[in-house]
Formats: sequence, structure tokens, C-alpha cells
Amino acid sequence: MKHFLRMLIQVCLYFYCKFLWRCMKFVMRKLTGRCELQRICYGTKPGASRTMKIETSLRDSKSKLLQTSVSVHPDAIEKTIDDIMELKKINPDINPQLGISLQACLLQIVGYRNLIADVEKLRREPYDSDNPQHEEMLLKLWEFLKPNTPLESRISKQWCEIGFQGDDPKTDFRGMGLLGLYNLQYFAERDATVAQQVLSDSVHPKCRDITKEEISKFSKIEWEKKKMDKAIGYSFAIVGINITDLAYNLLVSGALKTHFYNIAPEAPTLPHFQQTFCYLMHEFHKFWIEEDPMDIMEFNRVREKFRKRIIKQLQNPDMALCPHFAASEGLINM
Repeated sequence: MKHFLRMLIQVCLYFYCKFLWRCMKFVMRKLTGRCELQRICYGTKPGASRTMKIETSLRDSKSKLLQTSVSVHPDAIEKTIDDIMELKKINPDINPQLGISLQACLLQIVGYRNLIADVEKLRREPYDSDNPQHEEMLLKLWEFLKPNTPLESRISKQWCEIGFQGDDPKTDFRGMGLLGLYNLQYFAERDATVAQQVLSDSVHPKCRDITKEEISKFSKIEWEKKKMDKAIGYSFAIVGINITDLAYNLLVSGALKTHFYNIAPEAPTLPHFQQTFCYLMHEFHKFWIEEDPMDIMEFNRVREKFRKRIIKQLQNPDMALCPHFAASEGLINM
């Protein structure tokens, strides 16, 4: 009974707030002579702040035209804006900037939805060793990461040197499909220096620093053993696939809207997503070193802590995860 009453109160509050919100919109239009879309475009700076407000306004509108405008085909955006201007009785000759601003926002909104579809398609496509294109990408990954070391054979223990679990990497791509390979190859090709350094660090970790306080707690036997310990590195490729999963979930949940709406002047595309992966891969590597885990068993803890930090950063409407290395040279701030 208590649960039912709680649900009833929540439903009542929802409809009350919605009714109050519509009343406020009506009053504001009468006072300013502008609809909500105009107030947002003229009163909010370009970027995530404006685009996310426009997206919410369109999605929550009682008008079917406005609701569906966030999912139209990119080629239909101009006509959709004309229809919105007509519906809102806005003269485009008197308000030329409104159409331009709405177009920029809709390109980003529609582009984000299309990017999710593109990424999902790659994630669902399994690695196929009988597909020459897939095999070529995998071999290219080796060449980019180990340019001075020839791969002796396609099935080889050498794959473990770049962080795969066995002698055939195809089994490691099951979780993220072809998306994992796309991201790893992009990172290794576009950020060759950084990628090779990260790989080197993960394969050859430095000895873990131990504080004097920690030393005082060890017995002589424990200390002799601890002196031989090293901070366990991680499997580069496996972590890359794991960070791909992180990037994918940030995208699908909408958390990356802040980033993409701030750095993509029009529609965010697959290269924007891959550049974001490069940033996350680089930042996670630095975060892993800062956390100084005792062993690889702490990976999930470190990853979760890193995920929360990224999400917190993305809650800032001005945030842009702009990496400052080669893969990000194509990024353009709004």
C-alpha cells in the first residue's frame, strides 16, 4: 500500500510539474513575445548548453512535428526547420539567426543518434577470420604497434606481446565485435607515438614505489618478497577493448552529448568517437599509474573509479574531452 501511495504521489507530482511548466512557457511567451526555441537560441551560448536545451524542448513538446524533428533524416533538416518556423509563426526574414541556430542544433542531435547506430552496427559485427578486410585490419594493428618486429605467422604467441590473451586475437573481439578492432587500429595509427609508449609501459611496468610507512609494517621475510614485486601492468589490447566498452556505454547513455555537442560544429561522426576512445585510452593509462594498483585484480576497481571521474567531468555543460595529440587534430571547437 505504501509503495502504491508513493507511486501515486510521484505521478501526481509529474503531471503537476508538467502543467506548471506549460503555464510558465505560456506566460514567458506573452511577456517576451518569443517562443521557447527563440529564448533558448538567443539566450544560450552555442554548444552543449544550447543544443541539449533545444533537444529537451523539442522532445517534450506536445507538437508531433517538434517531437519527431529530433529523429528526421539529415537531408530533411532544412525542411523541418521551415515547418517549425511556420508552426511557431516566426518570420525567417525577421529572425534569420534562429533558423541557422536551429539547424546547427538539429545537425548535432540527429548526428548523435546516427552515430549511435553506426557504432552499434560495428559492435554487433563479429570478427571474421575469413573476411580479408578484417584480417588486413588485424595485421595492420600489429604493424602499427610493432613496426620493427615482423609477425612470424597469423596464429602466433606473439599476439600476447600487444596484449591479446592467446595466439589468435579473433576470440578476444567477441564482447565489442569489430568496434574494438576499429578503435585499437585507429589509436595505433593516428597516435602511433602515444600508443607505442602506452604499450611499452603496460608490458614493462616499473617497480612499485613503497612508502616508509608500508615498509615498517612488513616482516623481514615479507619485505624480501615485496622487494621482488613489481606493479603488474595490463594487457594492452584487452584493456583497449574494455575501454571501447566504456566509450560505447558513455555514448549510448547520452553522457557523451556534452563532449560531442561542444566539439562537433555539425554532426558528430565515427572519427569523433574514435578520437574520444584515444583520449580515454590515454587518460586511463595515466590514471592506472596514479592509482598504483597492487595487481591486475584491482582492474575493475580502478576502471569504475575512472568511469565515475569521466562522468563527473561530462556533467559540466562546457566540458570537451579534447585530447591534445595527433588523433585530435581534426577536432574543431565551436
